[in-house]
Amino acid sequence: MTRSHSDSRALLDNAKLNKDTAFTEAERKKYDLRGLLPPAIETIERQLERVQSHLAAKPSDIERYIYLMGLASRNETLFYYTLMSDPARFVPIVYDPTVADACLTFGHIFRRSTGMYLTRDMKGEFREILRNWPVKEVRFICVSTGGRILGLGDIGANGMGIPIGKLQLYTACAGVPPEGLLPVLLDIGTTNAALRADPLYLGLRELPPDDAEVDAIADAFVEAATEIFPGVCVHFEDWKGTDAMRLLARYRDKILCYNDDIQGTAAIVVAGLTTALQIKNEKFSAQRVLFLGAGSAGIGIAGMIASAMREEGLSEAEARERIALIDVNGLIESSRTDLNEWQKPFAHDATPTKDLLEVVKTFKPTVLIGVSTIGGAFTEEVVREMARLNERPVIFPLSNPTNRAECTAEQACSWTDGKALYAAGVQFPDFEYQGKSYHPGQANNFYIFPAIGLAVFATRPARITDDMFIAAAAATADQVDRSARERGMLFPLQANILETEVTTATRVAEHIFDNGQATVERPSDIRAWIEGLLYKPVYKEL
Repeated sequence: MTRSHSDSRALLDNAKLNKDTAFTEAERKKYDLRGLLPPAIETIERQLERVQSHLAAKPSDIERYIYLMGLASRNETLFYYTLMSDPARFVPIVYDPTVADACLTFGHIFRRSTGMYLTRDMKGEFREILRNWPVKEVRFICVSTGGRILGLGDIGANGMGIPIGKLQLYTACAGVPPEGLLPVLLDIGTTNAALRADPLYLGLRELPPDDAEVDAIADAFVEAATEIFPGVCVHFEDWKGTDAMRLLARYRDKILCYNDDIQGTAAIVVAGLTTALQIKNEKFSAQRVLFLGAGSAGIGIAGMIASAMREEGLSEAEARERIALIDVNGLIESSRTDLNEWQKPFAHDATPTKDLLEVVKTFKPTVLIGVSTIGGAFTEEVVREMARLNERPVIFPLSNPTNRAECTAEQACSWTDGKALYAAGVQFPDFEYQGKSYHPGQANNFYIFPAIGLAVFATRPARITDDMFIAAAAATADQVDRSARERGMLFPLQANILETEVTTATRVAEHIFDNGQATVERPSDIRAWIEGLLYKPVYKEL
């Protein structure tokens, strides 16, 4: 029977099957595609040339982002082939920092729906609605409320760019097959009045409910998702800080889940600190760590650093005494009555103050970490004081996007006479200082969460533990060789990100098997087994 024209068009409109100009002559005849495509039959390598020329002609990274998202919705294989051909170039376009601009303008640049949008008023229908997703074996759901996106705050439905981008990095950075990945925006409303008034805003124009209702909505979603997609891993992303901490505690021992803002961020910081301390020939237990920012990311990082200190012999109390945090209301200290339950363990007897420089002088930190989203908060005076106190000060301004970084790489270098061990949450460009070339490190979670995803995809554990993130941090740090450390590099090169992530995933998988957490049989060669599971962006014969 001859296929209808609509069947042929449906094949060309199917992003997972479409090859565009790479359909062979035999396929064109078989699927009635003759005349619907130009006569040239191209390889994927030739198609990449065209993609690269299109991207080169775009005037800005946000325009390149829009083009690549369009490519993903039209030809998924070519999209991933492009990203994986040069991850150091393309990851910053499809994710941080360009995704910040994409989220700010999400409703204005919207072209085609990707993923699923669930609203609070659908709470009783989540099961029925999730069944509308065409893929039945979903292995990972990345879900956000848009309540705390990067350094942008609450942007509601505009935050959908983050789950989309995060899951694309599962595949581009770690080879997790894309067909089992589902981005979800759980729309509970937004506190952002400007967005609620924007005629092109795509979300609910309502204020979010109270915590009890948020918990009820989250419960309904988790129950529906785990029933409709058995064995699914729920990746919580960019929820409001107090929601994030509360819900991770609520679900972590009940379902397969994790929160990348808390656990992934903590792991990448521990990885960078591990490398920095190797350079300094020091231990975690000898550090004094000061945070500017005490939300979910800061508390998560502090907790994992405390765990690293305990592994070196300190008690819980001793570890916490070596960690201090400052939030918008000042130093976290014992006279404060406004602390939440996660901040209270880090409250010490100290003089109340909001002055970062004063705390640096009195607390005498060896490590300064910024998760404040306050651009320029690490002033010259603060950084110079860190250099006065330490031969090699460790300075991690982790806030993003770029204009929210607490200081730049060049500033940290010049204000410490080149002594700082530095990593930011965004990738700053290479620079020269006193005749020496510097390649600033990026403490970005994409070194960690895709590898965790790959290990979980392979081993199918029932739960995800902090120990898995600590194993991922150690594996990441171990891949920075001595020559790289001598140049001040704290993380592996992004150009080899797939190799890095597979190595990290192998280590995490070994940990999962060693601790009896896997639900599949242990293979004799874990790395070869994982490599055999990787997605490869090649056209399949139809």
